[in-house]
Amino acid sequence: MSSRSVRVNELIKREISTVLHTNYRERTIGLTITEADVSPDLRSAYIYYSVIGDAAAVESAERFFSKEHKNIRQFLSKVIVLKYLPKLRFKHDDSYARGSRILDLLEEIDEEPEEQTD
Repeated sequence: MSSRSVRVNELIKREISTVLHTNYRERTIGLTITEADVSPDLRSAYIYYSVIGDAAAVESAERFFSKEHKNIRQFLSKVIVLKYLPKLRFKHDDSYARGSRILDLLEEIDEEPEEQTD
């Protein structure tokens, strides 16, 4: 990935986080933008987010992003100057939950008593 792509991805990620936590503070307390993946032609972007909470919180976040994605893009257009502002597609990122589950399983294995073999 070129350094320009990395910079654009980080810029989009940072600015979306700023928009969410300034304009939608009450509704986005448990949301974290984990990654932005902008296409090379700057026409579309996948925005990955994680949610603190259960399946209901994830569903609520999906409804929020499906309703507010146009407004978020409009806020971005005021602070980011690119040839094309990408169309935003939000996707839930469950990698943190999977990683946490794996760590829990490893701790369970570590806590089990070891059997002595002679």
